[in-house]
Amino acid sequence: MNMVLRMVLIALFLSLAGTQAWADKYSETKQMFTDAGIGFMFDSAYGYALFPTIGKAGLVVGGAYGEGRVYEQGKYIGDSVMGQASVGFQIGASGFSQVIFFEDKRALTEFTSGNFEFGAEVSAVALTAAAKASANTAGSSATASGGKNNAKTTGAGYNKGMSTFTITKGGAMVEVSLGGQNFKFTRRAD
Repeated sequence: MNMVLRMVLIALFLSLAGTQAWADKYSETKQMFTDAGIGFMFDSAYGYALFPTIGKAGLVVGGAYGEGRVYEQGKYIGDSVMGQASVGFQIGASGFSQVIFFEDKRALTEFTSGNFEFGAEVSAVALTAAAKASANTAGSSATASGGKNNAKTTGAGYNKGMSTFTITKGGAMVEVSLGGQNFKFTRRAD
């Protein structure tokens, strides 16, 4: 277990080393998702949770960690911490950004009720910074590849009022594992 903790810390360091750590990292992360073609969702969703950097590492047992902010109708309302534990074939480390869109007040309330967990069956649409994506309540699709525009992923949309997108920032990880993401929310003191 100590080795897994070291790998998670190395992944966090590597993913943070490639980013600039100033207060505007949330605006930059939002712009990155907008450039990937899903900017309209920031305007149409009731709210969203934005995680600029999540570090992930594993060697049979793995983990991930990231800190983010939660917004309701464009207003910053609190902070969220994401943790993940997984078991299965996995080796490596990576860093990624993630956004979770909430279709309505009920979905946001469910997420901000304290501790919230995505099960292992929940999937995210993976984008690249040069990707183009479209998403709506009927479903979503995203194009993403090393060639910038020749691979297509479809699916996601809102599932139980939530839709998740990720953009890989760096690292390499191979995995066939089982695990879910756990989120803890803390309301912002005004």
